[in-house]
Amino acid sequence: MQGGALTAVAAPALDPAVLEGLHETIVEWFANEARDLPWRDPECSPWGILVSEVMLQQTPVVRVLPVWREWMERWPHPADLAAEPAGEAVRAWGRLGYPRRALRLHAAATVVAHENDGVLPDTEAGLLSLPGVGGYTAAAVAAFAFGRRAAVVDTNIRRVHARLVRGEALPSPALTAAERRLAEELLPDDDGAGRLSASVRWNAGVMELGAVICTARSPKCAACPVARNCAWRAAGEPPPSYIPKGQAWHGTDRQVRGAVMAVLRAASRPVPRALFDAPLLPAAFGEGPIAAALARLHALEPDPERLERCIAGLLADGLAAERDGGLVLP
Repeated sequence: MQGGALTAVAAPALDPAVLEGLHETIVEWFANEARDLPWRDPECSPWGILVSEVMLQQTPVVRVLPVWREWMERWPHPADLAAEPAGEAVRAWGRLGYPRRALRLHAAATVVAHENDGVLPDTEAGLLSLPGVGGYTAAAVAAFAFGRRAAVVDTNIRRVHARLVRGEALPSPALTAAERRLAEELLPDDDGAGRLSASVRWNAGVMELGAVICTARSPKCAACPVARNCAWRAAGEPPPSYIPKGQAWHGTDRQVRGAVMAVLRAASRPVPRALFDAPLLPAAFGEGPIAAALARLHALEPDPERLERCIAGLLADGLAAERDGGLVLP
């Protein structure tokens, strides 16, 4: 590996020898240290990789693993998911959070099954044509499923780029055009090796480095394979220019929405609206899962206006439906 720290300059000014050394070091580190995850298996289908990428958005691996395995066992192909109501996708989503992602996967599976003969598009442009697939997901699936040379830019990759190249503690709060240009400039040339190509392994390696070593709050610099090339360390590890704000949960509409969704996931038939409004009525369900979910909802003590607002939001988002005087999954 070539020595010398990178400075916080635009990517075109990087020393080609240093950049080549970074490519080699991070790819080798990934080959030796990467976590053994099922969607990294060479036999994993493009559909399995798409499902993993959607599930992993804002959700840690440890929570995704069991749900991903259940999905792939139940719906190994897009047509299998498309053959079921969207509500089943939401039910199987469990407590991963942001359940609209389940609806997007169901919508994408439906298009793939009915319009693409069950085959996922193998380019970024083709993947972007699927409902609910955005720029990051399209690039990630194009790279990891089809071996395309694509600049994958998630939170972990942005953080590594910010520290390693730009000398900043954290990337900007929102993805910028400059960050995307930097990712493109850092990407190795495609060597035609498909899923094992240099660009794919670089994307995966930098992402893994950000996930397990170059973390947001407690980076493990002593274990970092490119620590001596890090512009942030060379600059004395300056603090971030802003303080990241986590998303609140307790006492929010999101918490109430999640509790309502838990009730609907537990039910196989419409749940009368009155049960959401009256804490004493759920006792009629005995000790079953619906009663338990309703009890958890009422323990939050949401005021009637908030509860109605949350239910209306779920209906508007297509995560719930009204049927026979009650609420059900779509």
